[in-house]
Amino acid sequence: MFNKRMIAVFKREVKEKLMSKSFILMTLLLPIFMIGIMGMQTLLMSYNKDSEASFDLVTESYELTQQFENAFAQTDFVKDGTIKFNYYTMTREEFDAHLKEKKQEIIDEKKTGMVFIPSTALQDKKVEYYAKTGKDLSLTSRLGGTINKVLIENYFGYKNLTQDELDFARNRVEITSYKVSEKDEYEEEGYGNLILSYLFSFLLYMSLLMMGQATMNSVIEEKNNRVVEVILSSVSPKELMTGKIFGAAITGTVQMAIWLMPVMLVISTTWFVIPEKYLFSITLLQISYMLVNFFLGLITFLGLFATVGAIFESQQEAQSGVWPVMLLAIIPFFISIALITNPNSSIGGIASILPFASIIVMPAKMALVDVPMWQLAVAMVVNLATIFAIFPVAGKIYRVGILRTGKKPSWGEVVKWLKYKY
Repeated sequence: MFNKRMIAVFKREVKEKLMSKSFILMTLLLPIFMIGIMGMQTLLMSYNKDSEASFDLVTESYELTQQFENAFAQTDFVKDGTIKFNYYTMTREEFDAHLKEKKQEIIDEKKTGMVFIPSTALQDKKVEYYAKTGKDLSLTSRLGGTINKVLIENYFGYKNLTQDELDFARNRVEITSYKVSEKDEYEEEGYGNLILSYLFSFLLYMSLLMMGQATMNSVIEEKNNRVVEVILSSVSPKELMTGKIFGAAITGTVQMAIWLMPVMLVISTTWFVIPEKYLFSITLLQISYMLVNFFLGLITFLGLFATVGAIFESQQEAQSGVWPVMLLAIIPFFISIALITNPNSSIGGIASILPFASIIVMPAKMALVDVPMWQLAVAMVVNLATIFAIFPVAGKIYRVGILRTGKKPSWGEVVKWLKYKY
């Protein structure tokens, strides 16, 4: 299959990409970027919690108003002055008039909002919240806990329950998950594998798009600079395409292995101590399978990106033709993210062995559930079969397109290229 000319192209491609500044920067910067995104999210959430707010809290019962005042006085956000309350006892009609009077203050953000707790809330827990931003989940969730506490105490207090019984009624159900597998012991499941599933999905998706775009741009650049004409005097289009794709696939796999190195070190060494709730269960054999499957899938994607690059003469023109290829990565990415909430999804199960999709979906599923060996084997065989099915078609288009210049071809013309004989 490989001859000296093809190997020469392969070596040139690997050396050019592995030693490039962009490869080194992206390999180093992507993990930093991910950590930065998570840090920024934490910072923003922290900022939202610390933002000051002022409310009018209104009930229809003086006793209920006093209970809420006492309950909120015990909260940290009231003690540190982050949230301030003005407490009122009013009827529904009086509250409506009060809201109308203070409406402009809410619009001008001089007052954050109003909370109205009618007497019926003691039976149905329906509370009304009025603010310029009605769906402020951060604020409403913080208020909701204390409001729920008071309503529960009122509801069960009439039944002469003790404080311990009231505390039990307020507590949420805490579910501890255990993974059932072929092992004799049941393993307590933390959040580690959920995080790992998301990590795999994100890294695979980003790598596919980055390596694909880089390969497509490389083909377009060589075509525009006429470098390809010089190269084709020494090698055939098939050898050039194959060497370029395999070189880029090896580069992408090496990059993925570097990104996964921390995971592999956690698995194989005791250098790192992870909190128990973030522990994950995955083996080096599964990581190895993921890299091999990624390599096979990457070859298929790079073949499609290289073909699109051969058809068009500029990156602007190529964007109109590359979106169907990008959809083949975007759709599996969303499926893999959905697996986090439903690991046994039938759509995820089917996608994990389909061509194009298995490269992203299978690793995400593998991190969440025990995947049978036959499914792993089927996914790899399907990826191999896809390579042999697509490469002859992609090769024909590449062979014609790489030397074609001038008018932008229509998709009808591209189809005709498949009928050419060489």
